[in-house]
Amino acid sequence: MKAMIFAAGLGTRLKPFTNTKPKALAEAGGKTLLQLNIEQLIDFGIDEIIINVHHFAQQIIAFLKKQNYSNVNILISDESNRLLDTGGGLKNAADLLKGNEPIILQNVDIYSDIDYNKMLDFHIKNNPIATLAVQNRNSSRYLIFDSSNMLSGWVNTKTNEKIITRQNNNSKQLAFSGIHIVSPKIFNLLPNQQVFGIIEPYLEISRTHSILGFLHDNDNWFDIGTPNKLNQLNEFLK
Repeated sequence: MKAMIFAAGLGTRLKPFTNTKPKALAEAGGKTLLQLNIEQLIDFGIDEIIINVHHFAQQIIAFLKKQNYSNVNILISDESNRLLDTGGGLKNAADLLKGNEPIILQNVDIYSDIDYNKMLDFHIKNNPIATLAVQNRNSSRYLIFDSSNMLSGWVNTKTNEKIITRQNNNSKQLAFSGIHIVSPKIFNLLPNQQVFGIIEPYLEISRTHSILGFLHDNDNWFDIGTPNKLNQLNEFLK
């Protein structure tokens, strides 16, 4: 089974660290964020990991060579010439992700002790185009789901911008955790462009296909976007 770690971002919220290094190499608990992601995926049973790179790409590549992971095949999706955002990064790696099995996607600056087995079982049982890990937590932007956990919209509570893709009377707002499982069929549904995020395509796809939310409220979750959040994860891992 394959997974992809999104590690190409500029990490602007982690400055000044990211002035000279990629966010993937920030450390917590004595390990880099990239190590934490890779080791979790290996423990789950992933045998091939694709990592996209852009910001200080060569540092990430050199780090991986030094680690010399022997129990997993690691491939690089190089975005050195142009940062493609999450959706564009996924589309750019399509050839590396070919296959018939579901694919796990995860942002490198996310850490969670989510149970991949439960999430994968949920995905296989329901067979959606994508399963998105979500929680009941404070955020300025929420995904909207109906009573069947189907994605039906998005809202920005700061700007009051809202997108509704499916009408429903029992909607709930949940925060996306940056962890998803997708069907290989998704590559046929992505927009015909190079640079784009993943949420807008998910919303468009949800108009005609099933995209589900997987609730994991009981799991620890960290968005390591700032030095303060990195320190919190460091204390947790200690």
